[in-house]
Amino acid sequence: MSTMNPVASQLDSCWITDADDHLRDDFDQRPFEFEHNLTDHPLLQLPELMKLADRSITDRPGSIYYDMGDIPVTQRWDEVPERRFSALESMERIETCGAWFLFKKIQQDPVYKEVLGRGWQEIKARIAPNLDSKILREDALVFITSPNRIAPYHIDRECSFLLQIRGTKKIYIFDRSDRDVLSEAELERYWTVDHNAPKYKPHLQDRAIVYTLRPGMGVHIPVNWPHWLQNDDNVSVSLNVNVQFKDTQRANVYRANYLLRRMGMRPSPPGVHPGVDRVKAISMIPVMATKPMIKSLRDATRKKAH
Repeated sequence: MSTMNPVASQLDSCWITDADDHLRDDFDQRPFEFEHNLTDHPLLQLPELMKLADRSITDRPGSIYYDMGDIPVTQRWDEVPERRFSALESMERIETCGAWFLFKKIQQDPVYKEVLGRGWQEIKARIAPNLDSKILREDALVFITSPNRIAPYHIDRECSFLLQIRGTKKIYIFDRSDRDVLSEAELERYWTVDHNAPKYKPHLQDRAIVYTLRPGMGVHIPVNWPHWLQNDDNVSVSLNVNVQFKDTQRANVYRANYLLRRMGMRPSPPGVHPGVDRVKAISMIPVMATKPMIKSLRDATRKKAH
């Protein structure tokens, strides 16, 4: 009797099938579409994902996030409506309950551990031979979304590959270098005190790049490119594989700029003065090591916002 892991059987080779030039030239620089061959993977279908949810609730508490309700594009992640059902009940009612599920770190589940196996290693090798040296951590997630649900406008510190497995939806991606869309002040707040700092600006919606995700298609989303998603009238399942870079210096420049701006100054953005950036980054090391200091910054920001 064969004991081959069904995940490994399909993930041993590169599962992105048509994007070598994009992987090499556009990774973390600009979004791009690609094709993948994981649509029919047995462990990415709803019955197996129900089993994953059951195991995760028992074995890895906190590894599933979900919310539900009529969510607008502008919804803050920390102010979502109250959930009406448990995670398993919501999964069972996914067709009608208006839910959005995030399964975190699925590679930590023993059945799904090959998601970041040899196929993923091959993709990274096609991007750059030394990519691993720049990566702080990597992760595999699954999103399950009810019909017509919206995932609100946001930015991420990770660089990701979003693979559509089931259903169709649209993703709207904005240029992170467009300061009308994403200001320096928003980036500084994001990296320092508020992950909801970037604000959706409806009058700039026509600046978005629009991709329609169908099974077998995916899109690459670089770090800090703002985006939001609109599910079609169907249940959607997506796999997201992402990396977080060793980006301490750039992040600390934004944090230093946040403090300087609160003092009434107008600091230069990262990259304008590299020597000054290094000084800013070094100066933030002891600050970021002091948790009470970061908490006081967040508390002060919340009081000012309310």
